[in-house]
Amino acid sequence: MFPVSSTCMNIANRLTKLTCLTSTFSHNKLFSTSQCLMELRLRARVRVIDNSPIGKAAATAGKPGKIMHVYNVAAVGRIGDKVMINIMGQKKKGYIVGCRQKQKTNVPRFDTNNVVLVEDSGTPTGTRIRHPLPSCLRHKRYGEKHSGEFTKILSIATKFV
Repeated sequence: MFPVSSTCMNIANRLTKLTCLTSTFSHNKLFSTSQCLMELRLRARVRVIDNSPIGKAAATAGKPGKIMHVYNVAAVGRIGDKVMINIMGQKKKGYIVGCRQKQKTNVPRFDTNNVVLVEDSGTPTGTRIRHPLPSCLRHKRYGEKHSGEFTKILSIATKFV
């Protein structure tokens, strides 16, 4: 055996303590204890998917809109909810038509949080919707408070998933 100095033993003890701490830390972070929310909260970033001028300007500038207000009691937005958006320094109303988070069964999950802008009168700001909409929105138009606005949004859509 080779003689081992006390400084080498000291360094070896510190390294073993450090590896024990890091393995314990990484072991605790392997899983999440919070459930999936399936909703959008305030200040969530959204992308406008219709061909409105303000949506195109925000896309080319690389500045997504952010949710300022959700028009329901819970103040969280799900697919089909009406929201107020801050986009390019302006307040606009719109409907959530796609969400990144895990959804219920038979509801597709999208790459981005998608919104279609509407005017105060309920007519869509754009004339076409460039991306597919979830087909569950077709059932939203029956018996809902804003059924006329959904019919207008669904009429300018070209694809459904």
